[in-house]
Amino acid sequence: MKIDHDFTALGDSQRPFIHPDRPAARFRPLKALHHFRELIKDKEDTEQVFHIFECLPRPGFRKDARAFVESDKGRALLVSEPELAPILDDHDRLREMPEGSLAHAYCDFMEKEGLSAAGLIAEYDRFSPRKYHDLIEWYGFRQRDTHDLLHVLTGYGRDALGEACVLAFTYGQNPSLGNVFIAYAAGLNMKKQVRSDAPIFSAIREAQKMGKACRKINEESITDLLAQPLAQLRQRLHIRTPHFYHQAHAKFRARDIDPYDMLAQAA
Repeated sequence: MKIDHDFTALGDSQRPFIHPDRPAARFRPLKALHHFRELIKDKEDTEQVFHIFECLPRPGFRKDARAFVESDKGRALLVSEPELAPILDDHDRLREMPEGSLAHAYCDFMEKEGLSAAGLIAEYDRFSPRKYHDLIEWYGFRQRDTHDLLHVLTGYGRDALGEACVLAFTYGQNPSLGNVFIAYAAGLNMKKQVRSDAPIFSAIREAQKMGKACRKINEESITDLLAQPLAQLRQRLHIRTPHFYHQAHAKFRARDIDPYDMLAQAA
């Protein structure tokens, strides 16, 4: 008989690293390809991204997650930042941080785009309503919940190429097959759909290299990062102005292609 373990009432220090009922990851590349085809029909269909990551689990993820959550830094963040959404969505508090800080740029970005950390979580919950309340889940959710923060840190927009670049940057930080698959498959799709000499793959590779050179954002104190001046923070994290990304945008616009609506125009 299967025992359904409930750890929801446990304190953070008592949570297991892996819930005994958590299923083993399965590698399903063909199913990932199916979900990518659904994603390119509508890049706002975030659920397809979650499916792709589920189908392309990262080798070594559990080892890296365990090393962090068992470290002094990881244990401290588990106490100070048990959840990121309440921090990221408290714009009144974030606006109290200094002008020019990451916090102000993040609020500007999220309010302009009509986004919220809670909204991303709601989309994930529709995809995967079951929660395990283990520490590997906490670690993974920090990667999920910092996605929009990476847009602001890197300067990549929410256009098709910008999303691909953020995923490539994330792959440089945490080499998930899902990240690199979506990034380069999206680049290939853009090359097929839009006739342009825009340096699409150069932009994606540039983002990947920057991600690798940067400290893992999900393993940093997000509260501390938000309070820092954005320009100085980028310099400390080795995040440069994305040269090829901006060059690609210029190439698109030279052909009267809106980078934020390029696939619809091609269609």
